[in-house]
Amino acid sequence: MVRRQWRAIGKALWRVVAVWAVSTVTMLALAGILPDFRLQSADGDTATRIGITAALGAGAFGLLGALVWPILVRALLLVPALVLGLLVFFLNGSLLLVALRLIPDGRGEANPETAVVVAAVMSAVASATSTALAVRDDDAYRRRIYRLADRRGRLAPPAGTQPPGTLFLQLDGVGHDVLRHAADSGLMPTVAGLIESGHRLTPWRTDWSSQTGASQLAILHGTNHDIPAFRWYEKDTGVVMVCNRPASAAELQRRAVARTGHGGLLTVDGASRGNLFSGGADQLALVLSIAARRGRANRSRAGYFAYFSDPANAVRTALSFVAEVGREIGQSVRARLRKDRPRVGRGGLYPFIRAFATVVERDVVVAAVIGDMLAGRSAVYADLVAYDEVAHHSGPRSRDAELVLRRLDRSLALITRVAEHAPRDYRIVLLSDHGQSPGETFRARYGLGLGDLVRAGCGLPVPRRATRTHSGAEARSAVLAALHRPVEEGGEERGLSRRAEPIVLASGNLGLVSFPGVPHRMTREEIDRRNPALLTTLANHPGIGFLLVRSEEHGPVVLGASGAEVRLAEFAGDPAAAPGPLAPFGPGAAAAVLRTDGFPHVADIMVNSAYDPEDGEVLAFEEQIGSHGGLGGEQSRAFLLSPAAFSEPVAGGGELVGAEQVHGVLRRWLLPAGSAEDCPGVPPDGVQDVPKLPQTPSGCDPQTG
Repeated sequence: MVRRQWRAIGKALWRVVAVWAVSTVTMLALAGILPDFRLQSADGDTATRIGITAALGAGAFGLLGALVWPILVRALLLVPALVLGLLVFFLNGSLLLVALRLIPDGRGEANPETAVVVAAVMSAVASATSTALAVRDDDAYRRRIYRLADRRGRLAPPAGTQPPGTLFLQLDGVGHDVLRHAADSGLMPTVAGLIESGHRLTPWRTDWSSQTGASQLAILHGTNHDIPAFRWYEKDTGVVMVCNRPASAAELQRRAVARTGHGGLLTVDGASRGNLFSGGADQLALVLSIAARRGRANRSRAGYFAYFSDPANAVRTALSFVAEVGREIGQSVRARLRKDRPRVGRGGLYPFIRAFATVVERDVVVAAVIGDMLAGRSAVYADLVAYDEVAHHSGPRSRDAELVLRRLDRSLALITRVAEHAPRDYRIVLLSDHGQSPGETFRARYGLGLGDLVRAGCGLPVPRRATRTHSGAEARSAVLAALHRPVEEGGEERGLSRRAEPIVLASGNLGLVSFPGVPHRMTREEIDRRNPALLTTLANHPGIGFLLVRSEEHGPVVLGASGAEVRLAEFAGDPAAAPGPLAPFGPGAAAAVLRTDGFPHVADIMVNSAYDPEDGEVLAFEEQIGSHGGLGGEQSRAFLLSPAAFSEPVAGGGELVGAEQVHGVLRRWLLPAGSAEDCPGVPPDGVQDVPKLPQTPSGCDPQTG
């Protein structure tokens, strides 16, 4: 034991000396290259003296980085996380200037701009050297990741003393067919390797509201009851709920816990990373449902500290951020020069939002997941939103989106490699919350938005220059939460002061029309009496596939063009039905629409855009050329990629329908045996019969987990 301890100390000292030596050489090289950076007196010094000066400077910079940097980052958690990322260069440069001041006789000197460059290069070189030296040293590698993930003081039990853990990685917006193509074409070799090694690829059909809020809430908390869309108006409170708004996410999580009676999927030693909801976990990073809270209980932003506390990581991410902004600007310019169609505007803040999603959030989440595995956590659920954000603006099958998939695969490869060093075995499950369907926007094709069409049908004036709708991409919420700004969509609440006018909201290719002046859900007959031309105008428009309204006489009714009408009550016992206007949307469309009709806060009129089965295109009511949120195409076809050691998602190879069923499957797998006998059946709708996991006190309260 003593010999092993001395050997570990010797290895650590060797790594320190080696990194110090490489840093010294790097500093000498930079001093020879950069004219405003010197390591000698004005009268000149011998080579030996210059070398000693460089060694002193490199040592002082390394020591300050180890001791002072974490304190600076901890203090700067009071400022927005995105701002912290942008301050990385200046903080690191300041530490270098301080280190140069510590060199005797004032031999080290650099102007502030040069200090930023020198500090960035030295941090990157030191990080690369340290990682290369530690790559074959499991203990050193584990300690390094512990430091990144802020796991100090918590050591996992030795390997082999506990059952396998489970890692759920959500590839946001990646549909089943997109993943299958990426694996088969060599775009995602890590995913292809998992499939070849025996992982089972299972498609699953989303609910009508095919978006992250509905899917992830059900997956993590067991229910998405009363979530009709990404955003909707609640008449009883007069509030517009938006799934990626922190206050709304917290309320939705509270309702889900109250409905199911359990804290969530991750209540037993779980971690939630980069998600909208906590899943009942007690370890959180970048979780939106607690982002609106402040104080010691809110640990979501600790994920930023855990990552940025290492200056090398901070510099690398900042450089990648800048490169991604440039990449997006270049891709956008090329798309305009080629006159690509369809195309949406990608200017303003979008390049920075994209860079945040594809670089900052990815790096922080991946580092947190690696820390969780090396800390031996039982269950981890993480969301990587990079593909979804890019596909919204570039298209789900675009070259831009494929490049993001390639980078995501590299992140998956890193995670799988780290799993080999974890103190327990990990079973890795990949899944998505929805897919994306391509197609131009409703406004681009017809010259007006859904709100304009509704106003025309109500006999209200249509503005000559109608305002554009905001994109509902999840990354925007993460950026605003990091900036300490409320996630407001601006525009959907403007009609609240004009009680006679309808509120029109968009969720991808799903639209919602509500009349705030009427306290209850309006029936078809009431709408016809108030606005005789509205339903006919909407149903007969070529860009609209179908409408859902409730009839006083026939209950839920689907309306289509040329007077088509389907009474959904007649198909309540047929889960595969897709009659009349629902036929193009495939099997199960009637069941999905009928389920949504039963939600307390369903809109007066639910509008689904047209869908072309031949090319798979829908018409988004938002400014997106890759969209999701309603029915039609690949957006409704998500995937679940699971190890062969787990039981089949549905016995006999049946179809997996709805995010609540996915939750039941994942809960079954988290049981100690993880076999089909533990949970022979998963209810098709609802969560009352899913297997019950043990609860921890933190998992029972959504505000603490």
